[in-house]
Amino acid sequence: MAHTPVTPIASGARNRGAASGREPDSKIVLDDLSKRIIEQLQQDGRRSYAAIGKAVGLSEAAVRQRVQRLIDVGAMQIVAVTDPLTLGFPRQTMVGIRCGGDLGRVADHLAGMQEIDYVVITAGSFDLLIEVVCEDDDQLLEILGRVRSIPSVTATETFVYLKLCKQTYSWGTR
Repeated sequence: MAHTPVTPIASGARNRGAASGREPDSKIVLDDLSKRIIEQLQQDGRRSYAAIGKAVGLSEAAVRQRVQRLIDVGAMQIVAVTDPLTLGFPRQTMVGIRCGGDLGRVADHLAGMQEIDYVVITAGSFDLLIEVVCEDDDQLLEILGRVRSIPSVTATETFVYLKLCKQTYSWGTR
């Protein structure tokens, strides 16, 4: 029986993530306080450590340490989520890709392309899904040409976004 390594995230945890030896497929176990901190940040990523501390019953310093630990082990990241339309990127698409050969190698190649912001290996009709955000259809066509020129890629199907109806990152913790 395979064993999945577990990385505990609690007040005494000192793991520093994959760079320090946490296996990529290891499970991160969060204690209740860490989960509550994540939920606070999912509601408002700019919430102060002092406000989070007040909400979860910890000092500002303790919250700061826990947040840094959660970032270090890869349990979360704090980023600004932008609206591509307001930044001059009116063309957004999801592209389904069928491949032969090593999916990991193709996924890594695609992940290295600046215009691609999302890459997943999937089960189902497509082997990979990517999201492309670009300035116009000419740029999209150029990107699709580069994707299709990858030797293992056998087919693509492009889904152009017409309207974003929902996008959320607040799925909570378990």
